[in-house]
Amino acid sequence: MMARMAATRRYGTLIRHLRDDPDTAVELAQKLDEELLVHLTAALLDEQRRRAVEAGDRDAVIAQAFETGFGRDGLGHPPWIEGPFVVCPGGLFGKNRANHRCRFVSVNDSWIWESAELIHEEKRSLPGNEEGFRAIALLPVQEGLALDVVTGRMRQGQHAVERVVSLELRRGKLVEVSQRDISAKGLM
Repeated sequence: MMARMAATRRYGTLIRHLRDDPDTAVELAQKLDEELLVHLTAALLDEQRRRAVEAGDRDAVIAQAFETGFGRDGLGHPPWIEGPFVVCPGGLFGKNRANHRCRFVSVNDSWIWESAELIHEEKRSLPGNEEGFRAIALLPVQEGLALDVVTGRMRQGQHAVERVVSLELRRGKLVEVSQRDISAKGLM
């Protein structure tokens, strides 16, 4: 805490100037060498993630998402922003593991459960006769985050991707950038 206060005093003028003229931050970034730019980018992403964790009540967001994040078909709704989090429902269900429907989110070309951006994920088994689970994953709201919502089906042990909806986080909002129906079979 003391270090943060000292840094605020030391960089206060710079911070005020950047707030007053955000284009100055762009100019500053353009003048940085590659190594420093990579370091600064990582530091900014870490800070966004830290703030999201501190600012949000992730347990309440997750509880609400389990209540409202899934449709009548059992599949997760598209991701949405809730406070400092991008909320991503996902899961699979079916009569057995070899025949099921599923919908998961890919983040910057990695499955959400493998993503470096993942803040927290919670899974719950399905009640009743259906096999499978539901999951809620939380990501920080980060400019440029690319999400693919992948809907698929497994029949007789073979996965087939049916539909992919691509979203991108732009200026604090999730924007749909494409939709594709897939007929070719492929592993998910």
